[in-house]
Amino acid sequence: MIREEEVYKIGVFTKTHGISGELSFSFTDDVFDRVDAEFLVCKMDGIMVPFFMEEYRFKSDTTALVKLEDIDSESSARRMVGVEVYFPLDLVGEDAPEEYTWNYFTGFQVEDEESGILGTIEYVNDETANVLFEVRRPDGSDLLIPAHEEFIVSVDHKGRHIVVSLPEGLLSLDTID
Repeated sequence: MIREEEVYKIGVFTKTHGISGELSFSFTDDVFDRVDAEFLVCKMDGIMVPFFMEEYRFKSDTTALVKLEDIDSESSARRMVGVEVYFPLDLVGEDAPEEYTWNYFTGFQVEDEESGILGTIEYVNDETANVLFEVRRPDGSDLLIPAHEEFIVSVDHKGRHIVVSLPEGLLSLDTID
């Protein structure tokens, strides 16, 4: 059985493509192309399930069209739309990239040295000059924190955990006195 701590999120199936079961896959890490892997792991009803890839082709820098084994029709592909896609950490091994994009950190837990656990990075907003981590707090609320190398104290790639040291007062910017 595949456990969540053995994989990391690399994207989501966003829509069907054609009538033969192909899926549009929006990804934040193209590790499935860099590392020799025959399968992707999908989170189905809270369980990590491997799906073998028949083929894939890139549509853009962040989108690929993927054909999974045993998904042979538009209706069976439709059930995969919105499903989160993960990749096994043990397959990355030595082939991990030397440099990471900010999107690589999607799914990492963030802990501030002073404040403790802040939550999990749900999305990386790189639409402005200042890249932001959108963090889902344990209480379900959202928090925006700057994605800046200066603030990162340590990164546990295998454990998917980042320790940051945020400037004093940054976490209280969204509170009103």
